[in-house]
Amino acid sequence: MPHEISIGFAGNPNCGKTTLFNAYTGANLKVANWPGVTVEKKEGRFQFHNSDYRLVDLPGAYSLTCYTMEEQVTRQYILSDEVDVIIDVADASALQRNLYLTLQLIELGKPVILALNMMDIVEKRGMEIDTHRLPEMLGIPVIPVSARRKTGLDILMHAAAHHVGCPSDTPLIHHHGSEEAGSFTQSTRSRHRHQHHSEFAMVYSDLIEDKIDQLMDELQGRYPDLGNYRWYAIKLLEGDEEILEKYPVNRPDVLDRSYEPDIINQKYDFIDEIIQEVMVNKEEKSAVTDKADALLTHSILGLPVFLLIMALVFFLTFTVGDWLKEYFQMGLDLFSGGVLRWLEALGVAPMLTSLIVDGIITGVGGILTFLPNIIILFLALAFLEDSGYMARVAYVMDGIMGRLGLSGRAFIPMILGFGCSVPAIMASRALENKRDRYKTMLITPFMSCSARLPIYVLFSQMFFPDHAMLAAYSMYLLGVLVAVAAAFVMRLFDPEKKEGSGLLIELPEYKAPSAHTIFIYVWEKVKDYLTRAGTVIFVASIIMWALLNFGPSGYSTDMSNTFGSLLGRWLVPFFAPVGLGYWQIVVALIAGVSAKEVVVSSCAVLFSVNNVNSAAGMASLSAILGGMGFGPANALALMSFSLLYIPCAATLATIRKETGSWRWMIFAAVFQVAVAWAVSFVVYRLALLVW
Repeated sequence: MPHEISIGFAGNPNCGKTTLFNAYTGANLKVANWPGVTVEKKEGRFQFHNSDYRLVDLPGAYSLTCYTMEEQVTRQYILSDEVDVIIDVADASALQRNLYLTLQLIELGKPVILALNMMDIVEKRGMEIDTHRLPEMLGIPVIPVSARRKTGLDILMHAAAHHVGCPSDTPLIHHHGSEEAGSFTQSTRSRHRHQHHSEFAMVYSDLIEDKIDQLMDELQGRYPDLGNYRWYAIKLLEGDEEILEKYPVNRPDVLDRSYEPDIINQKYDFIDEIIQEVMVNKEEKSAVTDKADALLTHSILGLPVFLLIMALVFFLTFTVGDWLKEYFQMGLDLFSGGVLRWLEALGVAPMLTSLIVDGIITGVGGILTFLPNIIILFLALAFLEDSGYMARVAYVMDGIMGRLGLSGRAFIPMILGFGCSVPAIMASRALENKRDRYKTMLITPFMSCSARLPIYVLFSQMFFPDHAMLAAYSMYLLGVLVAVAAAFVMRLFDPEKKEGSGLLIELPEYKAPSAHTIFIYVWEKVKDYLTRAGTVIFVASIIMWALLNFGPSGYSTDMSNTFGSLLGRWLVPFFAPVGLGYWQIVVALIAGVSAKEVVVSSCAVLFSVNNVNSAAGMASLSAILGGMGFGPANALALMSFSLLYIPCAATLATIRKETGSWRWMIFAAVFQVAVAWAVSFVVYRLALLVW
């Protein structure tokens, strides 16, 4: 049986690491959390030249100094015995910024291969990289690739296979001469006792190298099984808390202060030397990127441009999505009618027929008809993310988030919340400060996830047919405004009242999105949507049918005598001031805690409307609601409440897991219900002035 080779993909955020990872694994991914740590772990497997490969997509990191949970996980995984080879994916068009992580990875003493990604962009900008000189200076293989065009992939994997167990099989040639070993430039002479340039890519000043040698001797005596003593010595000099705690040494004469600033500066000095030797025409810049950023990252115009782009996204979601939706509706009508006729022909009991047709098909089928709208939304979000634009949005919002007492990184989870709140909550791990993480988890669910889109589509088209897109888009704007307002209020009551830390983020080169990457992104989201339709929404539809067909006296065709109506009427006084004092609406909102799409499927079951998203279905539901006194003002209040109240059960479970606190999860749920009630009250009262 061939040996399985474990490869870890490391790299800075936005370096194309995930695109390269997807190019090898396709959609054959396994997503979980690292054992004992709530950081997402992606694994994939494939075969190459009769060998099995296990690929692990490590969290994006700028360094291996443990400022964030992602950096800690990346470092711990690489230090473990689980990885055979590290593929360091670097954005070749921004090589200078990417090499800092490369030098840190090399110092870990594991086999490392540098994959120069985005070489097509380098060529387009008229630059060249000397791929013969670069491996001489780093002592590791350097392979040019293009993840987007899928070039160089076989060569990279071939190099990985041959590099197993060989951390430094490439000769180091630094052009320094014997008298200058230990220096960074040929103008500086060194009198250090070792010729470290023949052994290590990164060599520090004589002062630091002497301290490293002394600490290595100390570590070898105290910890004989440690291995890679040079890396641990460097970490001790940097004042790394984890290493100081695990491997203490009693050398106050050597560890007289933190040498981290010196080590960082000297690394960058060496990087400058590398760039001078291997980069040709490095002063060339992408004129397209510069011109676009002049507008898209403008301090004043950047935010309005973002809002306009999102408006275009929802225009496409409604226009193209609704056109495709008609075909789904026709298919559902034919299927529902066929099943009904088939069950009647078989003489199936009316109760079972009602469960299948009125409960399952009406509930699940009603959600599936929104699939075209969901696909268009995810296509647009994937396009914006893979093109490099979403990083600019986080940059534009950095100043606003800082004034709210949050790190600029906090807006990244909020952006992800437009897709799904679960990964958005998980993304808060990137925040260094626990206080920021908790506050971000509290306000991120206010960002309108894709699960709420069916609610907006249905009620905006029923009550605002001429302005449906604007009505739905206003919910997304309302979510952002409420999140910002909530953060501002929390800062007022924060005793520390600190300004948020600035956002350090690399703005990637604009590029044409990869069709393969977009396909995988959209497919994963659609698969999740279909999975919810086949599980959570399926079960919720059955429970909803049972609540509306059984009461204290048993099975009943009169909904007013069922358990559902009793529960709804008991809560009506709470919802009446916000325009939602109808027991059917109350029950639908309660059911929506399982998954927000269930609000729509529940309305279909509650009001006995088949194919609720069709023109006939919406006309029927609109007439029923109108007869109850439910008008445009109520519809706006319902959309607002659905936007802001308790997130789905999966999001609540994620908050519980991320915080490790049931109390915080319950507080988050109560806080969001309170905010939803207050905002919906204002929206409803203002809307009554118009309608």
